[in-house]
Parts: sequence; structure tokens; C-alpha cells
Amino acid sequence: MAECNTHTIRTSDKLDQGISFHFDTESPWFGRSLSKFIWCKLRLGNMVTFGLFTESMSAKSASVTFRIPYFTQWGQSVLVCGSERVLGSWNVKKGLLLIPFHLGDELIWAGSITVPTGVECEYNYYVVDDQRNVLRWEVGNKRKLLLPDGVQDGEVVEFHDLWQNGSDTLPFRSAFKDVIFRRSCSLDIERPTGTIQNKLDKEDSVIVQFRICCPNIEDESAIYVIGSTLRLGQWKIQDGLKLHYSGDSVWQAYCVMQKDDCFTYKYCKSGKAGNLSLEIGSTRELLVDFSSSQPKYIILSDGMMREMPWRGAGVAIPMFSIRSEADLGVGEFLDLKLLVDWAVDSGFHLVQLLPINDTSVHGMWWDSYPYSSLSVFALHPLYLRVEALSESIPEAIKQEIQKAREQLEGKDVDYEATMATKLSIAKKIFLLEKDLILNSSSFQTFFLENEDWLKPYAAFCFLRDFFETSEQSQWGRFSHFSKDKLEKLISKDSCHYDIIRFHYYLQFHLHLQLSEAAEYARKKGVVLKGDLPIGVDRNSVDTWVNPNLFRMNTSTGAPPDYFDKNGQNWGFPTYNWEEMSKDNYAWWRARLTQMAKYFTAYRIDHILGFFRIWELPEHAMTGLVGKFRPSIPLSQEELEREGIWDFDRLSLPYILQEFLQDKFGPSWTVLASSFMNECGNHRYQFREDCNTEKKIASKLKSCMEKSLFLESEDELRRILFDLLQNIVLIRDPEDPTKFYPRFNIEDTSSFKDLDEHSKNVLKRLYYDYYFHRQESLWRQNALKTLPVLLNSSDMLACGEDLGLIPSCVHPVMQELGLIGLRIQRMPSEPDLEFGVPSQYSYMTVCAPSCHDCSTLRAWWEEDEERRTRFFKTMVGSDKLPPTKCVPEVAYFILRQHVEAPSMWAIFPLQDLLALKEEYTTRPATEETINDPTNPKHYWRFHLIRGSGRSYPPSREAEVHVGHEKVGVAPEKQQVSNGQDKVALTSQLNGIPRSKGLAVL
Repeated sequence: MAECNTHTIRTSDKLDQGISFHFDTESPWFGRSLSKFIWCKLRLGNMVTFGLFTESMSAKSASVTFRIPYFTQWGQSVLVCGSERVLGSWNVKKGLLLIPFHLGDELIWAGSITVPTGVECEYNYYVVDDQRNVLRWEVGNKRKLLLPDGVQDGEVVEFHDLWQNGSDTLPFRSAFKDVIFRRSCSLDIERPTGTIQNKLDKEDSVIVQFRICCPNIEDESAIYVIGSTLRLGQWKIQDGLKLHYSGDSVWQAYCVMQKDDCFTYKYCKSGKAGNLSLEIGSTRELLVDFSSSQPKYIILSDGMMREMPWRGAGVAIPMFSIRSEADLGVGEFLDLKLLVDWAVDSGFHLVQLLPINDTSVHGMWWDSYPYSSLSVFALHPLYLRVEALSESIPEAIKQEIQKAREQLEGKDVDYEATMATKLSIAKKIFLLEKDLILNSSSFQTFFLENEDWLKPYAAFCFLRDFFETSEQSQWGRFSHFSKDKLEKLISKDSCHYDIIRFHYYLQFHLHLQLSEAAEYARKKGVVLKGDLPIGVDRNSVDTWVNPNLFRMNTSTGAPPDYFDKNGQNWGFPTYNWEEMSKDNYAWWRARLTQMAKYFTAYRIDHILGFFRIWELPEHAMTGLVGKFRPSIPLSQEELEREGIWDFDRLSLPYILQEFLQDKFGPSWTVLASSFMNECGNHRYQFREDCNTEKKIASKLKSCMEKSLFLESEDELRRILFDLLQNIVLIRDPEDPTKFYPRFNIEDTSSFKDLDEHSKNVLKRLYYDYYFHRQESLWRQNALKTLPVLLNSSDMLACGEDLGLIPSCVHPVMQELGLIGLRIQRMPSEPDLEFGVPSQYSYMTVCAPSCHDCSTLRAWWEEDEERRTRFFKTMVGSDKLPPTKCVPEVAYFILRQHVEAPSMWAIFPLQDLLALKEEYTTRPATEETINDPTNPKHYWRFHLIRGSGRSYPPSREAEVHVGHEKVGVAPEKQQVSNGQDKVALTSQLNGIPRSKGLAVL
């Protein structure tokens, strides 16, 4: 007989000195024997006293053991923290540190406390380092510690928990809870009959409570737990344990098990028609084998029922692009009801919009830019339906509306004419019924709920129009906001009170109209998804009222990426996060609360900005020469240690005479004398009056008006900007001993002319700055701000995570339950030219295009070589692809997204229109929403009314296009010159299989 290897473990605590345990380490039961030792140690080492509870306690107490599987890294621990003193009173430093042990393939963390039998408190688990600094916390609602009825003095209750991830909270977001999983009737909470304690018929028996969360269940359905043991029906549903509903989508039931029972089990649904749905994944397992601690109760909190993930499709369209018979020059909030009807008929479950806040900063078409908010709370008057303002509009005004409708019936949105027309008509109706509306109880309720932002908004609009500018510095004594000045401005005694009230009136009706459309979408089962812009206009209500929340001497943008190789400068001031944190980000919380009145989901614009923002000086016009905030800079000391010392050479524009001669030719001397000073050795520097981009642009404009140069202004400005940006390091304007590497330094002649040692050092520091040293800082920054957004409402949150993505972004988003974005032409994988939709993760939205890039049709037709590579790589064909994005091509690409594992496939409406030839007569370039390379782009795309004629069906399978059918092949095939059909099947459980994709 082989000799057994045994180990002895001795305890050292005073409470259990002399106790030793002997284990056979080669025995398959070694892990379970060790667990017995751990439990015994926990029981003997429990030193919690009644005095640690805040409430007066009875003499009866019970022992509560927490147990959770969680794999940690070296130096990490798991602890429990809760509302009672014994759990730290939500001070993690004083929480209960758990002890780890291995059980099979799992690492289990466990710990015990003594509590009164009638205790009710909350708790959560945290991952901490050796100093108990929080590294990770659970997402979602706090856990409830509530002991079962009948627990006796001295008995042991074990809570078997699973870590709550961000994705576990998604079914409780309003998009699912109130829309997708919305029930026709509410579930009644069922109370189990009898006393639980009476079920303990033997001393070695244990009461097990099964708890499972299942938010998606049909009416008259039931949930069972079935398993290998006789008490769980031996996998027979008719003999399984039926669970009762206990509220908050939780189902539970008690069952008496015998000691040393080891059984496997699963949860399943049973529908009213007798259909069964067993949860997916491996079987769950429980070993009732705790003779050392002898628990009487085991509470199995098994998390979410494991089902096939819900997947659905949606359509994206800007509010201004929608067209209806009733609109006046632009899409209106009430048009959303028609769009929702179409979405339902087409099998879509989501409608996504661009931002809808008021952007009326300049009083011209520049205000068509929907991401430059005048107010983050006010709705845009552009989307008002003036005919819905009153039920008794005079006939003359009705005729005026009809005439204006005919005049504004253009191919594109005429922003200025539409705004002027709507405001003019709305003022006429306001004068007729202002007292009736503004004295109504409904308006009074609206005003009281919104006066914190509504009053400053109305005052701002009045001052903007009075001074004919939104630049607050031009407003005299009103340049600086104060509540006293505000109250005088909006006083009922003022001569302009009706102007103030007119803005109240507009916002009230906009609220009513959008609320009507939002409620209609909810009832129809369609998620209305909004957009949360990353910035606000620097001349906005928000910067006027709360200037301390913004860094007004800076500008927000994005570094060079797919959208613009020169970077982007959006012009918004960056946020003062330190100041915002002082009131727990109240401004952000108010934004999300307001948004949740209308939307059940939202897109976080440029979510990377919550990790770090690309910050530019206010005097910049382009987006190239910026730095990340926050970030750890390169210090002068660090650079000097590396042998870098000539900081003026690296941080000032590197301009040689030969550069000027090469770029400007014979006229270089005139340009140089106008903008630069010679500083010796044939080197030049910009003069003080033109040493920034804005100064150069202003000086150049003045020179062009005097006809000093023959070249075009745009070309000269581009060359001068290139010279100004020819630097290697950016010196911090607030601390001259700190530096930031200029983006793409290797592209500059300033870098190329350095010695090899300096090049190697700066190249290494460049990659360290952009890709390594900031990761921990950026993660911490995001974990301070993003949870505030998520906890401010119950909307489903999606993050636009495109661009230069730090490695910390996706783990944080996964941890918080944030849904990412995948655009096929912009893959996050650096080695791919095109994303592979079949490889996307579930926690994503996938789309063939978005508003910031060309449409599917335009993208296909604009680059022949790229089109050929896509055809070979994605379609698998060596044939020449069709030059036009024919319907078969659109089918193939859309089908890839429909079948992707992503939670949502959201299609721009223009891409859906490519499914039908009648809707592709318009030039593809005209369907583009935005050109990110043009900061003054006119956002005006408007749908063109279609004929609705059918596309000839083929002999093969059909998908619905409106109420007509379009032929598609049932299987994936190669596409070549439009001759072969490609299937566009619907495999989303959010889309009925009887319905396919449809277009207008």
C-alpha cells in the first residue's frame, strides 16, 4: 500500500491553541476537509459582540457566515461592508475581512459575524488591497441581510453569494424593465405558508433557500428548481421545487436537505402552454457537508437565471432628419409616434436620436450642430409642433402654417428659416392664450419641477437677444451671474416679463410633446435612446450660471484618429472635475435625471472623456497640439536624466529658412516678415502678435483683405499652422518644468533633425506617456465619475468608445455594465482593417456606420481599393465587387450585424434605405449627417419622400420591406456585380422571426 502524504495544520489564535487538523493532501476530499478546517476556524474565531450593533438587541442571536467565490490577484482580499457597525457602517476600512480557501476549482472567501435574530441590514462585497483601499466594488442595488423566520438562538445561517457585475443590473434598467420586459400585469408577491423551522425534521438536516433573479417572464409562467436529488425531482419538472415570487424579480423557495447531500441543479421556466425553458450553462452544485459549523440554513443567492442573452435591433436617425406630412420644415417630437409605429411593424425595438437640447447660441445655421448645447436641460424649439400649441388656432394662423410648410419643403433642412418661422408663429399663439396656459395647474407643476434651470435659461435667452450675442462678457453688469440679478431679470414687474414667459411657454409645450411621444414608445415596446453630449458651448447657460465647473481657458477635442488625422477641436471648455466632485457631481446628476424623463436608454458621447479628455488651449483652432487631462507629464528632471536639456529647441516651433523657401517659394520673405522674426542661424520664430493659431488666422485675414498675398487664405493658413505645430514637446503653461509629447512627434521635421540618442529617448517616453503611465490614473478617474452617471437614473447606458482607446477603458466599461460601440470600418483591434461582427462581445452595440462618418452606401462607393479588400476579406470572393452599393451588398453587410452576438444592432436609417433601389437615387454623399473634419459643418440631412414602389421579388426567401417583400437568398453566398443574392435573416430574439428588416 502506498504511503499517504499528510499535512498538519496548527492554529495559533488564543481561542483555539492546541487544536490541530491532519489532512491527506492526495485525497480527492482534501479540499472539502480543508474547508471544514476553515469553517471551524471561523466559528472559533468569531469575536463579534452585541455592542457593535446600532440598535438595541435581544438576547437571541445567530451566527451569519458570508461566502462568495472570487479569484483575486496577489495582494488583494475580499471583505464585506454594510450598514451596521459590525460590518463597518459603510466604512470599508472597518469592514469584515474574509478568509480565502480553495474548494475544487474555486477560490472561496468566507467570514462570520454574530447578529441578533431579528436583524435587517444592507451589505456588499469589496475587493481591497493590503491597506484596505477599494480596488473594485459590486455594481447594482445593495444586498439585504434578512434572516429566515424561525431562526433560533445560536443557529448558523450561511449566505452563499455571487459577485454582482455591472451586466447583472441591465435587466433592471428602464429600457428592459419598463419597455422590453414590460408586463401586461404585475406579479403578486407570494408568501410561503407555514413556519420554516417546522421543516427541520432531523438534527442533521439543513434548510436551503433557493433564490434566483428572473426579470423576463411571461404572464402565467412559473419557475422551478430541478436537480439530481429526490427533493428536486431528479430532473423531472413535475416533481421539482416550485419557487414563489418575492418581489424585485426575485423568486425563492425553501427545501430541507440532509447533511452530506451533494447534488446538482438548474432553474427552469414553465410557460402556461406547457413549454419548458431550462437555463443554459453548466449545472450548479451544492455540497451540504459542514459538520464543523453545522449550519441550519443555507441561503443560495444564485444571481441571474442563465438564459440566452436578449438581442434586438434598432434604427438611428437625427430628430431633424425625420419627415412627415405634418412637420414644418424639420422632424418634430410628435413625429416620433409615427417612427415608433414603423419600428414596431418592422420588428425594431429601439429608436436612437442625436442630442435634442437647445443649441441656439449664434442665431444662425451654425446652431444646427446638435452637440453644442446652449442648455443641457432645455429642449430645442426647432422640434416644436406649432399646430399642437392650441386647439383653437385662428384660421389665419393655420393658413400661415400651411404656406410655411410648402415653402420649407426642401431637400435639406433650412435651419434659419425653420427656426424663424416656428418662433414667429409660436409667439402669435402665445399672445392669444398665455394667461390660460401659464395659470394652469399643469404648467405650475412643470414650473416648480424645473425652475432651477428654467429661470436662468429664460433670462439667458432674453439677454442673448437683447445684446444680440451669447458672449456673456458683452452683457455689462449681467456678465457674471447671481441669483439676485436673476430674480430682477425675471420679475413679474419687469417690462420684458412676457419675453421671459414666452420661453417658459415654449419649454412647457416641448416637454408635453416629447413626453407624449416617449410614453407612446414605452407602451409600444420601443426603447427611445437619447444622446448625452460630452461638452457644452462656452457661451451657454451652464457656463454662465456655473463657471466654476468649467476650465474656461481650455478647449475640448480629440487626438488624431479615424475621423480626422489632424485631430478635432470641438471648442467646448473642459470640465473642472475637482470642483464638480465637491457636491458629488450634482450638475451631472441633474442632467441625467432630466434626460430620464423622456428616454429609457442613452448614448454617452465620447465616453473616453470620462477617463481623460484631450485638452487644447483656448487659442487653438485645430486639435493636434493638445494634451490629456488628467495625465502624468514628463518632468524636466526626468528628461534631464535621459540627456535631454535643450527645452526651447524642443518646445518652440522649429522653423528653418529652408522650410520657408520650400513652402512659400519666392514670396517667402514677404510671409516671413509679416509673421516671424529671425533669431539667428537662419532660424525663425513667430512674432508675439501671431504666435497662436487664432492670432495667425486673424492676422492672415487682415493681410488677405489688403491683398498682400496671391495664394489662397486656406492654403496659407494650413502652412502657417503646420509650422507652428512643428514641435516635439508641449510646455505646460501652468508649470514650465512639465512637458507633454506632441502627438505623432515622429512626423515632425523638428524630431527628424534630432540626434539618434534624443530620438530614441523621446520615442520611448512618447509611447510611455500615451500608452502606459496613465492607465491607473485614467481608470481611477473614470471610476469616480461614471458610477455617478449610472446611479443618477435607471436608463440603459451605452458608451461611444471609438478613437484612441486606452487599455483600461474596456475593463472598466465591463465592470460597470456599460455597453460599447462597434463600427465595422473602425475596429478596436489594431491588426484588423475591418471588424468581424461575429466576434463582437455581447456587451456591445454594432452598426455598419454612424452619424460621424459616411453612410454604408457612400463608404462602399468612395474607395475602390478598400472595397476590393473588403470583398475579398469579408465576403471571401476574389471577384471584382460591384462599384455601387447594390441591395445585395447592403443585405450582406446588414446581415452580418443582425447575426452578431451584440446586444443591439442599430442601423442608421440611410443604411436601411440601401436595401431598396428606389431609395438610392439620391447621391450617397448627400446622406452624410456630419463631417468631423469640418468644425462648421451644416447639419441638415432630411429624408426625401419615397414612392413606395416594390423591389421585384426573387424566387428565394423573402424579407418584408414595409408591407412589401424583397427577395433574398436563404444562405450566405458570394456577391458579385449584383448577380448573386445574399441572405439577411433575422436571428435576434428581440425581433419576431415572422418579421424581417423593413424600410419606409
